[in-house]
Amino acid sequence: MEELNLKCYAHLGDAVYEVFVREKVILLTSNLSKMHKINTALVRASFQCELLDVIDAHLTEKEKDLIRRGRNIQISSSRKVNQALHRLATGFEVMIGYLHLHDRERLLKIFKLISDYIDSKDHIIYDK
Repeated sequence: MEELNLKCYAHLGDAVYEVFVREKVILLTSNLSKMHKINTALVRASFQCELLDVIDAHLTEKEKDLIRRGRNIQISSSRKVNQALHRLATGFEVMIGYLHLHDRERLLKIFKLISDYIDSKDHIIYDK
């Protein structure tokens, strides 16, 4: 499979991560309002950056390189958004999109780390 543009990986990674979160959230509650609040908390750029800190020690050099390269692509966002945070989250999405297409087994391992971390953050689930 040929390499895609990093923006394509970020676009795909955003969707793949969103589905992962939604699948997790439906197991936590059936209340639509709570689903929305938890989902929003887990997909925001600041939480994705937090996840990068959590999984960093488990990432390969290739994955770290994808994140670094994704962090440096041109993005368009409003001035209200913290650009550094948004760029790092874009790097996260690039990695997720790349793994989705090229190494699903590795992606599942990353998602397991993320899932365990989310499960350890009771306030995300119970304060919403």
